[in-house]
Amino acid sequence: MDELKWLNLSNDKVIETQKNNALTQRLSQIVDIAKEELKITGHGDVATKQQGTLLYHVGTRLKPQCQQHTPLVVRHIMNGNIRTEPQLVAAIEYLLNNAVKGIDDEKFLDACGVGIVVTAEQIQKQVREAMERFKPEILKQRYSFNTGKILGDVKSKLKWADGSAVKREVDLCIMLLLGPKTVDDLYPKKEKGSKNKSEQVATSSSNAIISKNIEPKCIQKEEETVDTVEELMRKKTIFHKVGENYKTSGYVITPNTMELLKEHVKAVKGKVVTRFPPEPNGILHIGHAKAINIDFGYAKAHGGICYLRFDDTNPEKEEEKFTKSIIEMVDWLGYKPYKITYSSDYFDQLYQWAIVLIKKNLAYVCHQAVEEIRGFEVTMSPWRNRPVEESLQLFEDMRRGKFNEGEATLRLKTTLEEGKVDPIAYRIKYLPHHRTGNKWCIYPTYDYTHCLCDSLENITHSLCTKEFQSRRSSYYWLCNALDIYCPVQWEYGRLNMNYSVVSKRKIKALIDNKIVSDWDDPRLFTLTALRRRGIPPEAINNFVVGLGITTAQVFIDPQMLDAAARDCLNKTAPRTMAVLDPLKITIENYDELSLPCTLSVPDFPNDSDHSEQHVIAADHVIFIERSDYREDETDRSFHRLTKNKLVGLKYLGIVISFLSELKNENGEVTELIVKASKISSENKPKAYLHWVANPAHCQVRIYERLFRHKNPEDANEVPSGFLSDCNENSLRIFEPVYIDKSISNSKVYDRYQFERTGFFSVDPDSTSEKYVFMLKFWNPLRYLFGSFEKKAIYLHSNTINKKQLWTMAIRRSPLLARILCIKSTRHFADTASQLPSIADSTTVVRKPVRRRRPLTSVYDSTQPRGPEIIGVAMAESFRLLDLLDDEHLFSLYNCTHIDEEIDDGLHFVPKSQYIIDQNAVKEFFLFADGVVVFWGINHIERSQIMDILSQYAELPYEAAVVLEETDTLSFRMVKE
Repeated sequence: MDELKWLNLSNDKVIETQKNNALTQRLSQIVDIAKEELKITGHGDVATKQQGTLLYHVGTRLKPQCQQHTPLVVRHIMNGNIRTEPQLVAAIEYLLNNAVKGIDDEKFLDACGVGIVVTAEQIQKQVREAMERFKPEILKQRYSFNTGKILGDVKSKLKWADGSAVKREVDLCIMLLLGPKTVDDLYPKKEKGSKNKSEQVATSSSNAIISKNIEPKCIQKEEETVDTVEELMRKKTIFHKVGENYKTSGYVITPNTMELLKEHVKAVKGKVVTRFPPEPNGILHIGHAKAINIDFGYAKAHGGICYLRFDDTNPEKEEEKFTKSIIEMVDWLGYKPYKITYSSDYFDQLYQWAIVLIKKNLAYVCHQAVEEIRGFEVTMSPWRNRPVEESLQLFEDMRRGKFNEGEATLRLKTTLEEGKVDPIAYRIKYLPHHRTGNKWCIYPTYDYTHCLCDSLENITHSLCTKEFQSRRSSYYWLCNALDIYCPVQWEYGRLNMNYSVVSKRKIKALIDNKIVSDWDDPRLFTLTALRRRGIPPEAINNFVVGLGITTAQVFIDPQMLDAAARDCLNKTAPRTMAVLDPLKITIENYDELSLPCTLSVPDFPNDSDHSEQHVIAADHVIFIERSDYREDETDRSFHRLTKNKLVGLKYLGIVISFLSELKNENGEVTELIVKASKISSENKPKAYLHWVANPAHCQVRIYERLFRHKNPEDANEVPSGFLSDCNENSLRIFEPVYIDKSISNSKVYDRYQFERTGFFSVDPDSTSEKYVFMLKFWNPLRYLFGSFEKKAIYLHSNTINKKQLWTMAIRRSPLLARILCIKSTRHFADTASQLPSIADSTTVVRKPVRRRRPLTSVYDSTQPRGPEIIGVAMAESFRLLDLLDDEHLFSLYNCTHIDEEIDDGLHFVPKSQYIIDQNAVKEFFLFADGVVVFWGINHIERSQIMDILSQYAELPYEAAVVLEETDTLSFRMVKE
């Protein structure tokens, strides 16, 4: 406490500093040095406030590799040579740049600007010159002008000027020029053309969330939008330059460091060299995708190379099939390694280095059992100080197979950062190696092998996940103990996926228990499983880019990966039609309409840049989804085919109406006889159905989420273990499914979008006799609502209450549950028949026809109708017209006076007691992925929505079209 007060720190700063024990001890040492300097110079016994501030900065800014020069810096602060912060910054930079070469006192003083005095007159002169250059901007913007421009200009001319003195002079000159602040200066009005917060270009919400955990000084630069892995690694990482290893925090410097770095730079020719070092004992998973992108992406971004090195040091678990799979997955993600290497390539050299360590008395042979040395609070080995010659002989005996497994190990004389004492370097395993055969019976550990292989391959940046941070000290210790080149280890946060397990042991348990079929089962998050599911490799790479680079662990919901995949598939997966649960339709008067027998339909109907088409068959016999026909006509929200409702057939330009039906002995409808007519203004249908004619047959597999809980490995959430958390209905098989013959010659992994259903890919189980399609994911909005129609999810239904609705929502779709949690979702409005198509968000201005049918179970004719404003949030690649039949929209009003359920519905109150719910508006924008539309609004409501949106800077939306004469307001996501 006394030492900190000696630095003239405020009480608050003293209390804050004391929370950091390491910093407190460091400052205490600096104060002792400073007091000694004052005794020598005879300048009193107390530091000035300016000196105290500079000494505090020495404690916080001087890196470990320069701390031996602390007395030098303190001496020049106390004798007055270093007086300002710019001088101190220059001093620290000089020490860092010359940490290996050695310090020259004269050059040090020159670098710090010692003897250079910047007078007040010089500052005044430079400030006035800068003011003249920026005067037009200052007069226009007044006190809103960014004074940093002037400060930077002056700083470039007067490097050693005191920053606070320059700031005072700038403030004085601006006040003299503009005079005192006016009311407009104190409360500036937003310019007419200026953007509000919602219109400012922003990065993705995932980056915004993750950036809170970033360590900006070592991982990520200022926020900047990036689109590719190369841009991410080029713009958002601040790693050391090749050969400047000694500038990084914690890097250990030895007398030979500079010479070793010179040889290293010459060997790599100044280029970045990275490596991706998987262990070949399992299949790569989604977390490895991040590592692959970072390792290969950083090298590619800086014109370097990346090794693919297999850490094959454990013959017990390694298999050749895993090696082949890893190579295949790296290639699938689009990366080509400079060279494929194996840790086993270096076994001979690693063995020789182990002998060197023993001879230096830095390693010894130990006979403790694994159980005795496991953990942190363990007793020192009784063999730690055995003679070097004895350890050498015993190590040779280990190599010759004279010990049983577990009877002897080679241990290093060091302590890891996490507290683990004397880690094992070599252990005995009597197993053949898949590459070296029976040559070795001793195998090196990861802690021993990893850093030495990095050194052998001249890796410039050893990039790994955060859990390896505790090994960094042993990494540096081992390289320096052997006096070889030492790379720099950088850590980043690991990527974890919710609702999944990625442990090799646990995936194997799922396979052994026949819960999943193999390592590539589409319900898993291995890379082979994601490929089989139909997720494009570009989507995975884009997903990683969207997460950014952080030092914090990242836990992501699968929907984020789906969103990245959907963005890619919307551009690359052709649309086609398929019927999962077919119902035969015979059009009685088909020939009378003179319809063609084939039709050309677009592969990408919403993308004008794609002109590709495919040919589909048309006939008097077609097949539709069984769920698109209902005998029961009591549900007035059902707008597809019934005995009294007609529907349109996509692309054919006709509507069909019911004539008769055929049933089997079980009373199930097997065929419908219908009549068709061409679409006109008189018979415009309220819904269009997809269909197939003369189809090919296939099998379709629908995969749902494998686990019920977000973290199936959490004993608190799943006390019976992850195997008990598996969803037994996670796989459904549909067969036969009718598909259009245009895709019957598809190749494995080809991807399609089945209209009104979802994205599918061709499964490897397909044969020439039978195609197997696997669902990647549903059309998002149809999945949320369409699959619920048989359970009557509408709030005005007599058969369901709020609790039941929540139960279904949570079980079937977290996204639906998220939407339902909005306060104002107590009212569902019937979908209008003429909702605007928002495939092109810039044209969403048409006024829809809104039907105001009462909600039968709660409607009271004595009360006003319920809320009238409705809205929808959706991805821009899906049109509302695809969802007219069974989707419902939410009210954005919130009843502030009476907000409770009565009976099984709502209690309607006068419109005056409803206000637009701010949280509901925000939730709509958060859920959307491209376009948000509101309609049925007046000018007051329009203003309310705009004001609410302007309050949330994290919502990157702008008004697409704002026309006062319409009751529609639409927004689109801002994209760079």
